[in-house]
Amino acid sequence: MLDNFLINHPLQQILLLSFVALVAGTARGFSGFGGGLIFVPLASALASPQVAAPVLLIVDAVMTVGMLPDAIRRANRREVGMVAIGALVGVPTGTVLLAYAPSLFLRWCIAAIVLGLLAFLISGWRYQGKPKTGLSIGTGLIAGLFGGVAQLSGPPVVAYWLGGAIPAARVRANLVAYFALSTIITTVSYVSAGLLTLDVVLVSCVAGPGYGLGILLGSRLFGLADEKTFRRICLALIGAAGVISLPVLDSILR
Repeated sequence: MLDNFLINHPLQQILLLSFVALVAGTARGFSGFGGGLIFVPLASALASPQVAAPVLLIVDAVMTVGMLPDAIRRANRREVGMVAIGALVGVPTGTVLLAYAPSLFLRWCIAAIVLGLLAFLISGWRYQGKPKTGLSIGTGLIAGLFGGVAQLSGPPVVAYWLGGAIPAARVRANLVAYFALSTIITTVSYVSAGLLTLDVVLVSCVAGPGYGLGILLGSRLFGLADEKTFRRICLALIGAAGVISLPVLDSILR
C-alpha cells in the first residue's frame, strides 16, 4: 500500500503539495478566504483534480469542525437551508463533472473558475438586498456546482450574504453552518462517485499538517501584519496559482 502511494506520489510531489497546503492555509487563517483558490488549482496540476478536490474536502472539514457548535446556535436556519437546497442540485452536478470529465479539461475549467472568482473578489461587488428564496437557491446552486467540481463554493455565498442586511455575526455563523451542510452533501456525492479513495486519504494526511500549520500561522499574523497589505498578497497568490496551474505551464510544477 505504501509502496503504491510512493510510486503514484514521488517525494518531490509530496513536498510541493505540503508547501502549497501551507501557503493556502496561511491565506485562509489570516483573511478567512483563499485557501481553496490557492490549493485546488496547484494541487490539480501536481496530482489531479480528482485528488485535489477530495483532499481539500477532508482537510478543511477536519480543521473547521470546532467552529460548528457556536455557528449552529447563531445561524439563521431558514437562510442556510434555502442556500443548501440549491447545493443539493449543484454539488452532485459538479461531482459528476469531477468524476467523469477528462483531467485536462477539468484543469482548464478550474483555472478559469479561479481567475474568474479572483476578478469577482477584486471587484468588491456584494449583493445589497435581503435574502430572497429564489436568489438563495440560485446562489446555492452556483456555489454547489463550484464546490462539487473544485471545492470553490465560498465566494458566491460570501458575496450574497456579506453585503446584505444581515448582522456580521450571523453572516459568519450562516457561512460556517452552510459549509458544514455542503461538506455533508459533498461527502455523500464523492463517496457515491468513488472519489474518496485510500490514496486521497493518504494525500490528506500529507497535506493536512501543512494546511493546519498555515491556518495557525495566518491567525497569528492577523494581529501583526497590515490587513490591506496581506489581503493584496492573498489575491496575488490566488492569481499566481490560477496562472501557474494552466496546463500550458506544466513544466513549472512538473
